Amino acid sequence: MMMENIRIRFAPSPTGFIHVGNARTALFNWLFARQQGGTFILRIEDTDLERSAVEYEKKLIEDLKWLGLDWDEGPDRGGNFGPYRQSLRLEIYKTYTQRLLKEGKAYYCFCTPEELETERKKAIASGKMPVYSGKCRSIPKDESLRRIEAGEQAAVRLRTPGNGSLTYIDLVRGKIEFDLGLVGDPVLVRSSGLPAYNYAVVIDDSLMEVTHVIRGEDHISNTPRQILTYKALGFSPPHFAHLSMVMGKDNTRLSKRHGATAVGQFKKDGILSSALFNYLALLGWTPPGGREILTRKELAETFVLKKVSRSSAIFDYDKLHWINRQHMQKLTSRQQAELAYPYLKDSGLMPEVMSDAHWIWLERVAASLIQRVNRFSDFPAQVAMIFDFSPQDMEHEAKEELRKDTAFRVIKLFNEKISQIKEFDFDKFAVVAKEIKTETGCKGKDLYHPLRIALTTRGSGLDLDKFIPIVEQGAKLDFPVTMKNCAQRVSEVLDFLE
Repeated sequence: MMMENIRIRFAPSPTGFIHVGNARTALFNWLFARQQGGTFILRIEDTDLERSAVEYEKKLIEDLKWLGLDWDEGPDRGGNFGPYRQSLRLEIYKTYTQRLLKEGKAYYCFCTPEELETERKKAIASGKMPVYSGKCRSIPKDESLRRIEAGEQAAVRLRTPGNGSLTYIDLVRGKIEFDLGLVGDPVLVRSSGLPAYNYAVVIDDSLMEVTHVIRGEDHISNTPRQILTYKALGFSPPHFAHLSMVMGKDNTRLSKRHGATAVGQFKKDGILSSALFNYLALLGWTPPGGREILTRKELAETFVLKKVSRSSAIFDYDKLHWINRQHMQKLTSRQQAELAYPYLKDSGLMPEVMSDAHWIWLERVAASLIQRVNRFSDFPAQVAMIFDFSPQDMEHEAKEELRKDTAFRVIKLFNEKISQIKEFDFDKFAVVAKEIKTETGCKGKDLYHPLRIALTTRGSGLDLDKFIPIVEQGAKLDFPVTMKNCAQRVSEVLDFLE
Protein backbone atom coordinates (compact mmCIF):
# COMPACT_ATOMS: atom_id res chain seq x y z
CA MET A 1 0.00 0.00 0.00
CA MET A 2 1.46 3.34 -1.09
CA MET A 3 1.75 6.17 1.42
CA GLU A 4 1.42 9.81 0.34
CA ASN A 5 4.26 12.33 0.07
CA ILE A 6 6.96 10.05 1.42
CA ARG A 7 10.23 11.90 1.98
CA ILE A 8 13.28 9.90 3.08
CA ARG A 9 16.80 11.06 3.77
CA PHE A 10 20.24 9.52 4.12
CA ALA A 11 22.46 11.89 6.07
CA PRO A 12 26.07 10.69 6.39
CA SER A 13 28.97 12.59 7.93
CA PRO A 14 32.00 13.04 5.64
CA THR A 15 34.45 11.89 8.30
CA GLY A 16 35.62 8.68 6.65
CA PHE A 17 34.81 6.15 3.95
CA ILE A 18 31.31 4.72 3.80
CA HIS A 19 31.22 1.16 5.15
CA VAL A 20 28.72 -1.64 4.60
CA GLY A 21 26.63 -0.78 7.67
CA ASN A 22 25.96 2.77 6.48
CA ALA A 23 25.62 1.58 2.90
CA ARG A 24 22.94 -0.91 3.96
CA THR A 25 21.11 1.92 5.78
CA ALA A 26 21.31 4.13 2.69
CA LEU A 27 20.08 1.25 0.54
CA PHE A 28 17.07 0.49 2.77
CA ASN A 29 16.14 4.19 2.73
CA TRP A 30 16.41 4.20 -1.06
CA LEU A 31 14.40 0.98 -1.43
CA PHE A 32 11.60 2.32 0.78
CA ALA A 33 11.49 5.65 -1.06
CA ARG A 34 11.41 4.00 -4.47
CA GLN A 35 8.92 1.32 -3.43
CA GLN A 36 6.60 4.03 -2.11
CA GLY A 37 7.13 6.40 -5.00
CA GLY A 38 8.62 8.91 -2.58
CA THR A 39 11.53 11.35 -2.55
CA PHE A 40 15.05 10.27 -1.57
CA ILE A 41 17.27 13.00 -0.14
CA LEU A 42 21.02 13.06 0.42
CA ARG A 43 22.07 15.46 3.18
CA ILE A 44 25.67 15.94 4.29
CA GLU A 45 26.10 16.37 8.05
CA ASP A 46 29.46 18.12 8.16
CA THR A 47 29.35 20.14 11.40
CA ASP A 48 32.16 18.02 12.87
CA LEU A 49 34.70 20.46 11.49
CA GLU A 50 37.77 18.67 12.85
CA ARG A 51 36.98 15.33 11.20
CA SER A 52 34.95 16.32 8.12
CA ALA A 53 36.83 16.58 4.83
CA VAL A 54 35.87 17.47 1.27
CA GLU A 55 37.65 14.39 -0.09
CA TYR A 56 35.53 12.14 2.13
CA GLU A 57 32.35 13.79 0.86
CA LYS A 58 33.48 13.38 -2.74
CA LYS A 59 34.32 9.71 -2.19
CA LEU A 60 31.06 9.14 -0.31
CA ILE A 61 29.00 10.47 -3.23
CA GLU A 62 31.11 8.47 -5.69
CA ASP A 63 30.61 5.22 -3.73
CA LEU A 64 26.86 5.72 -3.34
CA LYS A 65 26.48 6.32 -7.07
CA TRP A 66 28.64 3.29 -7.87
CA LEU A 67 26.41 1.19 -5.61
CA GLY A 68 23.45 2.23 -7.74
CA LEU A 69 21.78 4.76 -5.48
CA ASP A 70 20.46 8.02 -6.88
CA TRP A 71 18.77 10.87 -5.04
CA ASP A 72 16.14 13.41 -5.94
CA GLU A 73 17.54 16.21 -3.78
CA GLY A 74 21.05 16.75 -2.47
CA PRO A 75 24.16 18.94 -2.42
CA ASP A 76 25.01 18.06 -6.01
CA ARG A 77 21.42 18.20 -7.31
CA GLY A 78 19.82 21.03 -5.36
CA GLY A 79 16.15 21.08 -4.43
CA ASN A 80 13.53 23.25 -2.76
CA PHE A 81 14.61 22.41 0.79
CA GLY A 82 18.32 23.25 0.72
CA PRO A 83 21.03 23.87 1.57
CA TYR A 84 21.72 20.13 1.82
CA ARG A 85 24.97 20.55 3.70
CA GLN A 86 24.72 21.32 7.42
CA SER A 87 27.70 23.67 7.45
CA LEU A 88 25.61 26.00 5.25
CA ARG A 89 22.62 25.92 7.63
CA LEU A 90 24.22 27.39 10.77
CA GLU A 91 22.16 30.59 10.68
CA ILE A 92 18.98 28.50 10.53
CA TYR A 93 19.97 26.69 13.72
CA LYS A 94 20.80 30.00 15.46
CA THR A 95 17.35 31.35 14.69
CA TYR A 96 15.64 28.40 16.33
CA THR A 97 18.05 28.45 19.28
CA GLN A 98 17.18 32.07 20.06
CA ARG A 99 13.49 31.22 19.89
CA LEU A 100 13.86 28.31 22.33
CA LEU A 101 15.88 30.48 24.75
CA LYS A 102 13.34 33.28 24.54
CA GLU A 103 10.47 30.87 25.23
CA GLY A 104 12.30 29.36 28.20
CA LYS A 105 12.41 25.93 26.55
CA ALA A 106 16.21 26.02 26.52
CA TYR A 107 18.84 27.53 28.79
CA TYR A 108 22.52 28.36 28.89
CA CYS A 109 24.77 25.83 30.62
CA PHE A 110 28.07 27.22 31.94
CA CYS A 111 29.41 23.91 33.26
CA THR A 112 32.97 23.24 32.14
CA PRO A 113 33.99 19.88 30.63
CA GLU A 114 35.91 19.19 33.85
CA GLU A 115 32.84 19.83 36.01
CA LEU A 116 30.70 17.60 33.82
CA GLU A 117 33.29 14.80 33.92
CA THR A 118 33.47 15.01 37.72
CA GLU A 119 29.67 14.86 37.89
CA ARG A 120 29.62 11.88 35.54
CA LYS A 121 32.19 9.91 37.56
CA LYS A 122 30.36 10.67 40.80
CA ALA A 123 27.07 9.35 39.39
CA ILE A 124 28.72 6.15 38.12
CA ALA A 125 30.48 5.60 41.45
CA SER A 126 27.12 5.78 43.25
CA GLY A 127 25.54 3.31 40.83
CA LYS A 128 23.44 5.90 38.99
CA MET A 129 23.09 6.74 35.31
CA PRO A 130 25.39 9.66 34.38
CA VAL A 131 22.57 12.12 33.64
CA TYR A 132 23.22 15.87 33.76
CA SER A 133 22.06 17.22 37.11
CA GLY A 134 20.49 20.37 35.68
CA LYS A 135 22.48 22.68 37.95
CA CYS A 136 22.32 25.56 35.43
CA ARG A 137 18.54 25.32 34.92
CA SER A 138 17.86 27.65 37.85
CA ILE A 139 20.20 30.44 36.75
CA PRO A 140 18.00 33.51 36.09
CA LYS A 141 17.73 34.45 32.43
CA ASP A 142 19.08 37.98 33.05
CA GLU A 143 22.15 36.60 34.80
CA SER A 144 22.77 34.13 31.99
CA LEU A 145 22.61 36.89 29.40
CA ARG A 146 25.01 39.09 31.42
CA ARG A 147 27.51 36.24 31.62
CA ILE A 148 27.22 35.58 27.87
CA GLU A 149 27.68 39.31 27.08
CA ALA A 150 30.75 39.31 29.34
CA GLY A 151 32.28 36.69 27.03
CA GLU A 152 31.73 33.59 29.16
CA GLN A 153 31.32 30.45 27.09
CA ALA A 154 28.21 28.34 27.47
CA ALA A 155 26.38 25.50 25.82
CA VAL A 156 22.64 25.55 25.25
CA ARG A 157 20.55 22.74 26.75
CA LEU A 158 16.96 21.69 26.18
CA ARG A 159 14.74 21.97 29.24
CA THR A 160 13.03 18.56 29.58
CA PRO A 161 10.37 17.26 32.03
CA GLY A 162 12.99 15.26 33.95
CA ASN A 163 10.50 12.52 34.84
CA GLY A 164 7.73 10.43 33.35
CA SER A 165 8.01 8.36 30.20
CA LEU A 166 8.03 8.78 26.46
CA THR A 167 6.69 6.19 24.03
CA TYR A 168 6.86 5.88 20.25
CA ILE A 169 6.10 3.14 17.71
CA ASP A 170 9.12 1.95 15.80
CA LEU A 171 8.26 0.61 12.33
CA VAL A 172 10.72 -2.25 12.78
CA ARG A 173 10.72 -2.84 16.54
CA GLY A 174 7.22 -1.91 17.61
CA LYS A 175 6.48 -0.02 20.81
CA ILE A 176 9.52 1.48 22.58
CA GLU A 177 9.30 3.31 25.90
CA PHE A 178 11.88 5.55 27.57
CA ASP A 179 12.24 6.73 31.17
CA LEU A 180 12.69 10.50 30.89
CA GLY A 181 14.53 10.48 34.18
CA LEU A 182 17.41 8.84 32.33
CA VAL A 183 17.45 11.33 29.46
CA GLY A 184 18.47 14.55 31.22
CA ASP A 185 18.67 17.92 29.47
CA PRO A 186 20.47 17.27 26.17
CA VAL A 187 22.91 19.77 24.69
CA LEU A 188 21.44 21.57 21.68
CA VAL A 189 24.38 23.84 20.93
CA ARG A 190 27.94 23.28 22.07
CA SER A 191 29.94 26.03 23.74
CA SER A 192 31.79 26.40 20.42
CA GLY A 193 28.53 27.61 18.88
CA LEU A 194 28.11 24.53 16.68
CA PRO A 195 24.85 22.59 16.90
CA ALA A 196 24.81 19.12 18.45
CA TYR A 197 23.81 16.23 16.21
CA ASN A 198 20.46 15.62 17.93
CA TYR A 199 19.52 19.28 17.49
CA ALA A 200 20.59 19.93 13.91
CA VAL A 201 19.05 16.70 12.64
CA VAL A 202 15.65 17.59 14.12
CA ILE A 203 15.59 21.02 12.50
CA ASP A 204 16.83 19.66 9.17
CA ASP A 205 14.37 16.76 9.07
CA SER A 206 11.50 19.07 9.98
CA LEU A 207 12.29 21.80 7.48
CA MET A 208 12.97 19.24 4.76
CA GLU A 209 9.60 17.63 5.56
CA VAL A 210 11.14 14.21 6.14
CA THR A 211 8.35 11.73 6.88
CA HIS A 212 10.39 8.63 7.78
CA VAL A 213 13.77 8.27 9.47
CA ILE A 214 15.36 4.87 8.81
CA ARG A 215 18.69 4.38 10.58
CA GLY A 216 20.80 1.99 12.63
CA GLU A 217 19.77 0.75 16.06
CA ASP A 218 22.71 2.63 17.62
CA HIS A 219 20.50 5.71 17.20
CA ILE A 220 17.66 4.37 19.36
CA SER A 221 19.06 6.16 22.41
CA ASN A 222 18.98 9.44 20.44
CA THR A 223 15.28 9.11 19.68
CA PRO A 224 13.81 10.40 23.00
CA ARG A 225 16.08 13.47 22.91
CA GLN A 226 15.02 14.16 19.35
CA ILE A 227 11.30 13.68 20.01
CA LEU A 228 11.53 16.10 22.96
CA THR A 229 13.28 18.59 20.68
CA TYR A 230 10.58 18.19 18.01
CA LYS A 231 7.93 18.98 20.60
CA ALA A 232 9.83 22.00 21.97
CA LEU A 233 10.12 23.41 18.45
CA GLY A 234 6.49 22.70 17.68
CA PHE A 235 7.30 20.19 14.94
CA SER A 236 5.67 16.80 14.38
CA PRO A 237 8.16 13.91 14.70
CA PRO A 238 8.60 11.63 11.67
CA HIS A 239 8.08 7.87 11.73
CA PHE A 240 11.18 6.08 13.05
CA ALA A 241 12.57 2.70 12.00
CA HIS A 242 15.77 1.34 13.52
CA LEU A 243 17.71 -1.33 11.66
CA SER A 244 19.74 -4.02 13.38
CA MET A 245 23.52 -3.81 13.34
CA VAL A 246 25.62 -5.61 10.74
CA MET A 247 27.80 -8.16 12.50
CA GLY A 248 30.64 -10.48 11.55
CA LYS A 249 30.30 -14.26 11.64
CA ASP A 250 31.72 -14.23 15.18
CA ASN A 251 28.72 -12.08 16.21
CA THR A 252 30.85 -9.02 16.90
CA ARG A 253 30.35 -5.70 15.17
CA LEU A 254 31.71 -5.83 11.63
CA SER A 255 35.19 -4.32 11.42
CA LYS A 256 38.30 -4.42 9.24
CA ARG A 257 39.52 -7.57 10.98
CA HIS A 258 36.62 -9.44 9.32
CA GLY A 259 37.78 -8.35 5.85
CA ALA A 260 36.78 -5.51 3.55
CA THR A 261 34.16 -3.21 5.09
CA ALA A 262 34.38 -0.01 3.02
CA VAL A 263 32.24 0.12 -0.11
CA GLY A 264 35.22 1.40 -2.08
CA GLN A 265 37.26 -1.65 -1.10
CA PHE A 266 34.61 -4.03 -2.44
CA LYS A 267 34.70 -2.10 -5.71
CA LYS A 268 38.50 -2.31 -5.76
CA ASP A 269 38.34 -6.07 -5.11
CA GLY A 270 36.16 -6.64 -8.15
CA ILE A 271 32.75 -7.10 -6.56
CA LEU A 272 30.01 -5.95 -8.93
CA SER A 273 27.90 -3.05 -7.65
CA SER A 274 24.75 -4.98 -8.60
CA ALA A 275 25.92 -7.92 -6.48
CA LEU A 276 26.81 -5.83 -3.43
CA PHE A 277 23.49 -4.00 -3.75
CA ASN A 278 21.69 -7.35 -3.99
CA TYR A 279 23.52 -8.76 -0.97
CA LEU A 280 23.08 -5.69 1.27
CA ALA A 281 19.34 -5.78 0.57
CA LEU A 282 19.24 -9.31 2.03
CA LEU A 283 20.88 -8.27 5.33
CA GLY A 284 17.85 -8.36 7.58
CA TRP A 285 15.17 -8.70 4.92
CA THR A 286 13.96 -11.64 2.83
CA PRO A 287 12.25 -11.04 -0.54
CA PRO A 288 8.90 -12.73 -1.20
CA GLY A 289 9.27 -16.31 -2.37
CA GLY A 290 12.78 -16.57 -0.95
CA ARG A 291 14.46 -15.43 -4.19
CA GLU A 292 18.02 -14.30 -3.63
CA ILE A 293 19.27 -13.05 -7.00
CA LEU A 294 17.39 -9.89 -7.88
CA THR A 295 17.98 -6.68 -9.79
CA ARG A 296 17.73 -3.24 -8.19
CA LYS A 297 14.35 -2.76 -9.86
CA GLU A 298 13.03 -6.07 -8.55
CA LEU A 299 14.26 -5.28 -5.04
CA ALA A 300 12.65 -1.84 -5.09
CA GLU A 301 9.34 -3.31 -6.24
CA THR A 302 9.19 -5.96 -3.49
CA PHE A 303 10.84 -4.28 -0.47
CA VAL A 304 8.66 -4.09 2.66
CA LEU A 305 10.06 -2.11 5.59
CA LYS A 306 7.84 -3.77 8.16
CA LYS A 307 9.27 -7.17 7.14
CA VAL A 308 12.79 -6.15 8.15
CA SER A 309 14.11 -8.36 10.95
CA ARG A 310 14.97 -7.05 14.40
CA SER A 311 17.79 -9.57 14.72
CA SER A 312 21.38 -8.66 13.92
CA ALA A 313 22.37 -9.16 10.30
CA ILE A 314 25.42 -11.39 9.78
CA PHE A 315 27.76 -10.33 6.99
CA ASP A 316 28.80 -13.55 5.26
CA TYR A 317 31.59 -13.03 2.73
CA ASP A 318 31.02 -16.50 1.26
CA LYS A 319 27.39 -15.59 0.56
CA LEU A 320 28.44 -12.28 -0.98
CA HIS A 321 30.90 -14.09 -3.25
CA TRP A 322 28.24 -16.59 -4.28
CA ILE A 323 25.86 -13.76 -5.18
CA ASN A 324 28.66 -11.96 -7.01
CA ARG A 325 29.34 -15.07 -9.08
CA GLN A 326 25.69 -15.19 -10.14
CA HIS A 327 25.83 -11.57 -11.26
CA MET A 328 29.18 -12.05 -13.00
CA GLN A 329 27.82 -14.97 -14.97
CA LYS A 330 24.92 -12.85 -16.25
CA LEU A 331 27.35 -10.53 -18.04
CA THR A 332 28.36 -10.95 -21.66
CA SER A 333 31.83 -12.36 -22.31
CA ARG A 334 32.89 -8.90 -23.53
CA GLN A 335 31.75 -7.30 -20.26
CA GLN A 336 33.53 -9.99 -18.28
CA ALA A 337 36.73 -9.40 -20.26
CA GLU A 338 36.58 -5.62 -19.85
CA LEU A 339 36.06 -5.87 -16.08
CA ALA A 340 38.85 -8.44 -15.69
CA TYR A 341 41.32 -6.52 -17.87
CA PRO A 342 42.45 -3.83 -15.36
CA TYR A 343 43.45 -6.50 -12.84
CA LEU A 344 45.26 -8.52 -15.51
CA LYS A 345 47.05 -5.45 -16.83
CA ASP A 346 48.15 -4.37 -13.35
CA SER A 347 49.48 -7.87 -12.67
CA GLY A 348 51.62 -7.73 -15.83
CA LEU A 349 49.72 -10.37 -17.81
CA MET A 350 47.97 -8.14 -20.36
CA PRO A 351 49.47 -5.44 -22.58
CA GLU A 352 48.74 -1.73 -22.11
CA VAL A 353 47.28 -1.63 -25.63
CA MET A 354 44.89 -4.42 -26.57
CA SER A 355 44.32 -5.40 -30.20
CA ASP A 356 41.05 -6.89 -31.43
CA ALA A 357 42.72 -10.30 -31.34
CA HIS A 358 43.70 -9.76 -27.69
CA TRP A 359 40.12 -8.89 -26.78
CA ILE A 360 38.72 -11.92 -28.61
CA TRP A 361 41.20 -14.11 -26.72
CA LEU A 362 40.40 -12.49 -23.37
CA GLU A 363 36.67 -12.91 -23.95
CA ARG A 364 37.25 -16.65 -24.43
CA VAL A 365 39.38 -16.78 -21.28
CA ALA A 366 36.86 -14.84 -19.20
CA ALA A 367 33.96 -17.04 -20.32
CA SER A 368 36.01 -20.16 -19.54
CA LEU A 369 37.15 -19.02 -16.08
CA ILE A 370 34.07 -17.11 -14.87
CA GLN A 371 32.79 -20.02 -12.79
CA ARG A 372 36.16 -20.42 -11.09
CA VAL A 373 36.37 -16.90 -9.60
CA ASN A 374 34.49 -15.10 -6.83
CA ARG A 375 35.37 -11.59 -7.98
CA PHE A 376 37.26 -9.94 -10.80
CA SER A 377 40.39 -9.49 -8.70
CA ASP A 378 40.66 -13.31 -8.68
CA PHE A 379 41.29 -13.41 -12.44
CA PRO A 380 45.07 -12.81 -12.39
CA ALA A 381 45.73 -15.92 -10.30
CA GLN A 382 43.61 -18.04 -12.65
CA VAL A 383 45.02 -16.57 -15.88
CA ALA A 384 48.57 -16.84 -14.53
CA MET A 385 48.12 -20.62 -14.43
CA ILE A 386 47.52 -20.57 -18.18
CA PHE A 387 50.75 -18.67 -18.78
CA ASP A 388 52.82 -20.50 -16.17
CA PHE A 389 54.60 -23.55 -17.54
CA SER A 390 57.63 -24.97 -15.78
CA PRO A 391 58.11 -28.76 -15.70
CA GLN A 392 60.83 -28.30 -13.08
CA ASP A 393 58.39 -26.59 -10.71
CA MET A 394 55.43 -28.94 -11.10
CA GLU A 395 53.93 -30.51 -7.99
CA HIS A 396 55.53 -33.67 -6.63
CA GLU A 397 52.43 -35.79 -7.30
CA ALA A 398 52.37 -34.70 -10.96
CA LYS A 399 56.06 -35.50 -11.40
CA GLU A 400 55.57 -38.95 -9.90
CA GLU A 401 52.63 -39.56 -12.21
CA LEU A 402 54.72 -38.75 -15.28
CA ARG A 403 57.57 -41.04 -14.21
CA LYS A 404 55.36 -44.10 -14.57
CA ASP A 405 56.28 -46.23 -17.59
CA THR A 406 52.81 -45.98 -19.08
CA ALA A 407 52.74 -42.20 -18.69
CA PHE A 408 56.13 -41.80 -20.31
CA ARG A 409 55.02 -43.87 -23.30
CA VAL A 410 51.85 -41.83 -23.66
CA ILE A 411 53.72 -38.49 -23.56
CA LYS A 412 56.47 -39.63 -25.91
CA LEU A 413 53.90 -40.75 -28.45
CA PHE A 414 51.90 -37.54 -27.90
CA ASN A 415 55.02 -35.48 -28.60
CA GLU A 416 55.71 -37.34 -31.84
CA LYS A 417 52.19 -36.83 -33.12
CA ILE A 418 51.62 -33.23 -32.01
CA SER A 419 54.90 -32.08 -33.54
CA GLN A 420 53.53 -33.06 -36.95
CA ILE A 421 50.37 -30.96 -36.63
CA LYS A 422 50.51 -27.35 -37.84
CA GLU A 423 47.24 -25.98 -36.49
CA PHE A 424 46.54 -27.88 -33.31
CA ASP A 425 43.10 -27.68 -31.69
CA PHE A 426 40.89 -29.74 -29.42
CA ASP A 427 39.35 -31.76 -32.25
CA LYS A 428 42.84 -32.84 -33.35
CA PHE A 429 43.71 -33.55 -29.73
CA ALA A 430 40.74 -35.92 -29.54
CA VAL A 431 41.94 -37.72 -32.68
CA VAL A 432 45.50 -38.00 -31.35
CA ALA A 433 44.29 -39.24 -27.95
CA LYS A 434 42.26 -41.96 -29.67
CA GLU A 435 45.28 -43.02 -31.70
CA ILE A 436 47.46 -43.18 -28.55
CA LYS A 437 44.80 -45.25 -26.82
CA THR A 438 44.87 -47.75 -29.67
CA GLU A 439 48.66 -47.91 -29.87
CA THR A 440 49.38 -48.13 -26.12
CA GLY A 441 46.26 -49.80 -24.77
CA CYS A 442 46.03 -47.00 -22.16
CA LYS A 443 42.62 -45.57 -21.47
CA GLY A 444 40.75 -43.45 -18.94
CA LYS A 445 42.92 -41.85 -16.27
CA ASP A 446 46.05 -43.71 -17.45
CA LEU A 447 45.68 -41.95 -20.79
CA TYR A 448 44.20 -38.52 -20.08
CA HIS A 449 45.95 -37.70 -16.82
CA PRO A 450 49.47 -37.77 -18.35
CA LEU A 451 48.19 -35.77 -21.31
CA ARG A 452 46.74 -33.10 -19.00
CA ILE A 453 49.94 -32.84 -16.98
CA ALA A 454 52.03 -32.64 -20.16
CA LEU A 455 49.97 -29.64 -21.30
CA THR A 456 49.45 -27.85 -17.97
CA THR A 457 52.04 -29.31 -15.48
CA ARG A 458 49.04 -29.75 -13.16
CA GLY A 459 46.86 -32.68 -12.26
CA SER A 460 43.65 -30.66 -12.41
CA GLY A 461 42.34 -27.39 -13.76
CA LEU A 462 40.47 -26.01 -16.72
CA ASP A 463 38.90 -28.62 -18.98
CA LEU A 464 41.14 -29.33 -21.96
CA ASP A 465 38.43 -28.49 -24.48
CA LYS A 466 38.71 -24.92 -23.13
CA PHE A 467 42.40 -24.91 -22.24
CA ILE A 468 43.79 -26.07 -25.60
CA PRO A 469 42.17 -23.40 -27.80
CA ILE A 470 43.09 -20.71 -25.25
CA VAL A 471 46.75 -21.73 -25.31
CA GLU A 472 46.95 -22.20 -29.06
CA GLN A 473 45.28 -18.86 -29.77
CA GLY A 474 47.27 -17.07 -27.05
CA ALA A 475 50.62 -18.39 -28.26
CA LYS A 476 50.13 -16.40 -31.48
CA LEU A 477 49.69 -13.10 -29.60
CA ASP A 478 52.15 -10.74 -27.97
CA PHE A 479 51.84 -10.61 -24.20
CA PRO A 480 54.14 -9.20 -21.50
CA VAL A 481 54.63 -12.85 -20.56
CA THR A 482 55.30 -15.38 -23.35
CA MET A 483 52.73 -18.12 -23.80
CA LYS A 484 53.90 -21.49 -25.09
CA ASN A 485 51.74 -23.52 -27.43
CA CYS A 486 50.81 -27.14 -26.81
CA ALA A 487 53.63 -28.64 -28.90
CA GLN A 488 56.24 -26.58 -27.06
CA ARG A 489 54.83 -27.64 -23.72
CA VAL A 490 54.82 -31.37 -24.49
CA SER A 491 58.35 -31.17 -25.87
CA GLU A 492 59.65 -29.46 -22.72
CA VAL A 493 57.96 -32.03 -20.46
CA LEU A 494 59.49 -34.87 -22.46
CA ASP A 495 62.96 -33.24 -22.24
CA PHE A 496 62.48 -32.93 -18.50
CA LEU A 497 61.55 -36.59 -18.16
CA GLU A 498 64.45 -37.78 -20.28
